[in-house]
Amino acid sequence: MKKIKTILLFMFIALSNPSYAETIKPIIDGNNNAKIKLIVYESLTCSYCANFHKNVYPELKKNFIDKGIISIEYKSFPLNIAALNASKFAHCENKGNSELLHFLYDNQNEWAKGSTAEEYNKNLIKVIKSGNFKIDEQKCLENKSLEDHILNDRIEGVKSFNINSTPTLLINGKKFEKSLTYKNLKKAIEKLL
Repeated sequence: MKKIKTILLFMFIALSNPSYAETIKPIIDGNNNAKIKLIVYESLTCSYCANFHKNVYPELKKNFIDKGIISIEYKSFPLNIAALNASKFAHCENKGNSELLHFLYDNQNEWAKGSTAEEYNKNLIKVIKSGNFKIDEQKCLENKSLEDHILNDRIEGVKSFNINSTPTLLINGKKFEKSLTYKNLKKAIEKLL
């Protein structure tokens, strides 16, 4: 009986502790049942990743995502502490919505600057508040589950796909080896239709 009480106590602690109980939803744009699934490994401080979000993503959204042809899942591959913390905000108190992720890329020049983690965090919080995102910034920064989820994305990318730079795109599980332009992606997608 004592053993059962001990097990129940540990289960209660584990379930009441957000770092154990919280399920982190992946950030996805599009229909989960789409025939073509893109996965993008990216770092929020990467200027090439910001370029993808600003110049390639809008065309993908208009021509393929909104029509239910493709879905895009965004995987974190932080290149530094600023990117790790920005990824925490993108996932925090989020149900898989990509709005804050796109916002952070659109405003990358405003927050991805500084010489210390504190400066980056201060800039991040200022930018997020300017976008009226209602999140508990300190809670997000201190969330160990989020940090583990983000770092596991990076580990999975290295182990499973030999990811070593950002952005790296997978189309239906295969690395996209061409330059990451809309024209090149459109051709690759159309071949799979």
